[in-house]
Amino acid sequence: MKTLGEIEAAICEGMSRFEQEYMGRGPKDIRTYLLGDLVVVRLKGVLTAAEQHLTKSLPPEKGRDLLKQVRTQLIETARPVMQRMIEEAAGVAVLSLHHDISTTIGEEVVLFTLAELPRFREIKKK
Repeated sequence: MKTLGEIEAAICEGMSRFEQEYMGRGPKDIRTYLLGDLVVVRLKGVLTAAEQHLTKSLPPEKGRDLLKQVRTQLIETARPVMQRMIEEAAGVAVLSLHHDISTTIGEEVVLFTLAELPRFREIKKK
């Protein structure tokens, strides 16, 4: 059985690999938080150079909306890959996935709801 930290680290590694393979670049920073039956993944520095240029060259709302639509479609297309990765790391089924991205600071948040609380090994304090 994994510790909480091992589960969170495995999810960070899997999400970073996903970003590299599916989006073309990995995040500059990534953190995962297992909160009860929720997995929150916060990725910083995820926008590609092309995405940054797109958001700056079009009117703010248009560039933002277009980028969010594209990212949402990519996430939905690759959803089975991410779900399998989360299920392997946490040891429980994923019920849903929620996603948003900030085009101004290049931060992305992915939230997974789990079918039940994952079990993990407690670390004994000395």
